[in-house]
Amino acid sequence: MKYVDEFRDPKLIERAAEEIRRLANPSRQYRIMEVCGGHTHSIYRFGLQDLLPENIELIHGPGCPVCVLPMGRVDDGLQLAQDPNVILTAFGDMMRVPGRMGTPLEIKAKGADIRMVYSPLDALKLAEKNPGRQVVFFAIGFETTAPSTALTLMRAKKLGIENFTVFCNHVTIVPAMRAILDSPDMRLDGFIGPGHVSTVIGCRPYEFVAKEYGKPVVTSGFEPLDLLQSMVMLLRQMNEGRAQVENQYERVVPWEGNRAALGAMAQVFELRPYFEWRGLGFISQSALKLRPEYAPWDAEARFAVEGVRVTDPKAAQCGEVLKGVLKPQQCKLFGKECTPERPVGALMVSSEGACAAYYNYVHRAELVPGD
Repeated sequence: MKYVDEFRDPKLIERAAEEIRRLANPSRQYRIMEVCGGHTHSIYRFGLQDLLPENIELIHGPGCPVCVLPMGRVDDGLQLAQDPNVILTAFGDMMRVPGRMGTPLEIKAKGADIRMVYSPLDALKLAEKNPGRQVVFFAIGFETTAPSTALTLMRAKKLGIENFTVFCNHVTIVPAMRAILDSPDMRLDGFIGPGHVSTVIGCRPYEFVAKEYGKPVVTSGFEPLDLLQSMVMLLRQMNEGRAQVENQYERVVPWEGNRAALGAMAQVFELRPYFEWRGLGFISQSALKLRPEYAPWDAEARFAVEGVRVTDPKAAQCGEVLKGVLKPQQCKLFGKECTPERPVGALMVSSEGACAAYYNYVHRAELVPGD
């Protein structure tokens, strides 16, 4: 198949759903985690959960980079913006993430120079145009966006642009999956592997899930038929007693990953000893930092970044939702104090956040009278 409409063909979707119902053993319960926030978004958007038998439960995972960033790191970035000589740049989905002192948009409204960019190269160009100011790029994301940050840093070094730095918050997906598997309150039968991350790292890094934990993993695309086919592949493995890593997304994801992207990351980044994740706590070697040779472009080396720790608002249950222990609607603030217009937690900010996806595609539909 070549075109998007083929992956949304109602007849093919119904056929895949029938196959899932046939494969699902009514005498057992299946708990499948979709790691990627983009998958959560697609599941709710297309109503795929309504096509599944009741004994298949989909659990949202930690694959939303905005959602897993702890509030303290947001505050660290906003503290940099308090310097009148600094222009803080960030992706659009970061602009509404709440920190202790407010969101970047709110701090911008109070006079700080905070600007939205579409890529780190935009931030670098801004530094070239403003040689008398320090431009900081708030880097965020899994291995999906890390290569673009790496290539931008390589360019900054080559051009000798000294007023550009990166506040690095890139995280890696494999340690987070291991942390979830080691969690005592989480029982899972299989994983729908992340699609975007896998275009960079490939499928091989997930083999530990099958070998060490005996759980199958199927890397999936984002269209309805992709996700349903991935569930078919998972159910077949479970029914046959197999635990392997399979690649449903072969049209995009190479098994060994993107070697050019991995090479750029290896040249610029190294692993942090540990990093704090919202809801998951500190996870060893789960995030990236700049190598010493890139220290002149490291915001944490150039500026006095406090490294503060801030707990989420007590009423917000972001951590439990993030780990899949609670469903979004089970949070006390969901749909009341916490909405996409006025989010309390990061899971309601990002379009890939489980709370935002559920609010937009399920909760609002339930509020329509007569349905």
